[in-house]
Amino acid sequence: MRIGFIVNDVKTEEGKFTTSRLGQAAVNRGHEVWVMGVGDIAYDPDDMVRVRATSVPKQKYGSPESYTADLQGKNAVKRRITIDELDVLMLRNVPSDDYLQRPWATTVASEFARVAMRHGVIVLSDPNGLAIASSKMYFQLFPEEVRPRTLITRDRDEIKHFAREQGTMVIKPLQGSGGASVFLVRKEDIPNLNQMIDAVSRDGFVIAQEYLSAAEEGDMRLFVMNGRPLRMKGKYAAFRRVRSGGDMRSNVHAGGTKAAAMVDKTALQIAEIVRPKLVQDGMFLVGLDIVGSKLMEINVFSPGGLGSAQQFERVNFSVHVIEAMERKVHYMQYYGRNFDNVDMCTL
Repeated sequence: MRIGFIVNDVKTEEGKFTTSRLGQAAVNRGHEVWVMGVGDIAYDPDDMVRVRATSVPKQKYGSPESYTADLQGKNAVKRRITIDELDVLMLRNVPSDDYLQRPWATTVASEFARVAMRHGVIVLSDPNGLAIASSKMYFQLFPEEVRPRTLITRDRDEIKHFAREQGTMVIKPLQGSGGASVFLVRKEDIPNLNQMIDAVSRDGFVIAQEYLSAAEEGDMRLFVMNGRPLRMKGKYAAFRRVRSGGDMRSNVHAGGTKAAAMVDKTALQIAEIVRPKLVQDGMFLVGLDIVGSKLMEINVFSPGGLGSAQQFERVNFSVHVIEAMERKVHYMQYYGRNFDNVDMCTL
């Protein structure tokens, strides 16, 4: 099959990224893989969507690092292709990464993907669902029982009142990712809260959220595919992120460390509670960030860390994801387009 991956920029991809692992796994299974940046897409006068796409010259790769090196190297295969020629188009760009420097790039991948979907290309995840999930407000659409108590506002008096109610809380921007501008606010910090609010609100709305004491032990990322926890050979695709020193953030690039995860009944119950919404919105591969008995975040745009799960569980989960794509393409080829009531993201 022919697979396309849309990323923020081909030049900034790294071998450790989940997208690179998926690309390597697909190539090693004999598939034709094309990678394209958001800025490489065009809508032509003949009403066709085309992209300046990049592929690799070899048919086998021993590591995602060697695959990525060839993808970005002088021997990379570059071609302008028609999106309609693809069997599967997977959206692996992160809009929040472009929010400040390239605001034009935050929505175009989903917009162009809608056209491809109308022409029969299997798009993962559903671009209409991703459009709804374009801000952290999407998280508030999931059942209340799995979410921390949350206030979203730009009014500093409302934030201060919430802080006094909670005793301890976290504030962060509605837009953005990676632990940037995230503050832990205790009672003794309330007199200085204005400065923190200013730092967070300069780019938009502020999320004030109940502090979960279990976060001191870090969080767990659990991958969900087709609405179910991603499991292969009896092992779940999951890993833990543990804080480093006094930093409240467990994000790896914020200084946290990784460890093996124990996927217990609580985590599986959380996954089951959010499953109907994920299925409804056509979400294919999702990362659930779990703290204790609550969700901290649902990552639907390019969830990373599949390599970390592989490291601890000794299972190549990327292969399982590509196999799921193969099944979708087989279904499309066998039944044609006569499946209006079937969601290809959850098949």
